[in-house]
Amino acid sequence: MEKIRIQNFINGEFSAPVSGAYLDNINPATGEVYSFIPDSDERDVELAVSAARAAFPSWSMMAKEKRSAILIKLSELIQANLEEFAIAESIDNGKPVWLSRTVDIPRAVSNFHFYATGALHVSTETHAMENTALNYTLRTPIGVAGCISPWNLPLYLFTWKIAPALASGNCVVAKPSEVTPMTAYKLAQLCNEAGMPKGVLNIIHGLGPKVGMAIVSHPKVPVISFTGGTKTDETIARTIAPMFKKMSLELGGKNPAIIFADCDFEHAVKTTIKSSFSNQGEICLCGSRVFIERPLYEKFKLALIEEAKKLKVGDPLDEKSKMGAIVSKPHYEKILSYIELAKQEGGKIVFGGKSVNPGGKNANGYFIEPTMIEGLSYDCRTNQEEIFGPVVTLTPFDTEEEVLKYANSTTYGLAATLWTTNLSRAHRMSALIESGIIWVNCWLLRDLRTPFGGMKGSGVGREGGFEALNFFTEEKNVCIKF
Repeated sequence: MEKIRIQNFINGEFSAPVSGAYLDNINPATGEVYSFIPDSDERDVELAVSAARAAFPSWSMMAKEKRSAILIKLSELIQANLEEFAIAESIDNGKPVWLSRTVDIPRAVSNFHFYATGALHVSTETHAMENTALNYTLRTPIGVAGCISPWNLPLYLFTWKIAPALASGNCVVAKPSEVTPMTAYKLAQLCNEAGMPKGVLNIIHGLGPKVGMAIVSHPKVPVISFTGGTKTDETIARTIAPMFKKMSLELGGKNPAIIFADCDFEHAVKTTIKSSFSNQGEICLCGSRVFIERPLYEKFKLALIEEAKKLKVGDPLDEKSKMGAIVSKPHYEKILSYIELAKQEGGKIVFGGKSVNPGGKNANGYFIEPTMIEGLSYDCRTNQEEIFGPVVTLTPFDTEEEVLKYANSTTYGLAATLWTTNLSRAHRMSALIESGIIWVNCWLLRDLRTPFGGMKGSGVGREGGFEALNFFTEEKNVCIKF
């Protein structure tokens, strides 16, 4: 069967990269090339930015109800093709198809619908100065937004960025990850059917140093939304800062899961397994450092091991697989190298720790067991550096002060989970943990109205809810003297 050649989407049309060159797109469950990706460069980005700038005046001035209707139609088209999108996401990323079907693609639908309707309810403020003047605030779309999304939740996070940008009246030049481009390509195939005007959404495929940096550094792209690694962010921030662009950066995490002895034991165990190994641990919100109050430590550890034994690692398209393939060979090798590092640092593997060969068509795929390690110091590399895979460490603690020291010791501050039935402790600890998101007695329970983002090295700014709609607009105060 002839392999698909993904195309760029510029000005409402599909086109080959200007270079004529393509990159291999590998199915991580088989290790084989199954499609090709445009190896685009600054010339493709220039075409996309020109198209977006030409479309901006009419899109930004369009009645918000009409913009909303187009985005709602796009969400309905994704929903109508949910199974096709779910299978494509699973093949491209390696995640189990049931996860794509129940989380990733439905969330992409929700992203468009939420921002399409949310933009209808944006309000501004007025401030009267007694009998002197009236101040009121205007929010206007900025122009061309550059949106760069990661590979771990491909369509989910791609739409998380472009939906509020479009709903706010901006045009978009977007780059999905070159590792997982397929569902962004399929989304582009629905844009014209949804009635989206030419040039409003442009999707350029290719490598970060070529395409991503061309978007970031383009003088006519005044606002950048990026999700990815902290190292890449350093380069982006250095580029953006002297250009005075507006930026939102959602970066890595090394999230603590704190288990107190008074927790709801069964609920805490089952949810901690999910927060550790969902999507092969390739979610920035996964809890990779599990801190357990000492009286409960052995019991909780053994219960986690028993739950981990139930996690079948195998073909992502097999409905029985609980964990699929690691997204790429380089990332697979990185995760295995951290398992070896943990051993060198004195860690003891209490479960997993090895690669998996499911056999058959998946014999050359990138599979790793869910892995749990104990006996490591809180400040070792394994406990400080982001692994982004199915690897967690288990550490006992005795006091709140001690576990706060452990939890806050990293350069990251994205999310944390806290398990306790003591309400005072829940409030007290939530205020002191240095994370942008705190889940108490739950994990990944998301309300799209709430702000999303991290502290320290986990990001700059907030996404989600009206925070995102505000981010993609410029605020202007008008003062009229009586």
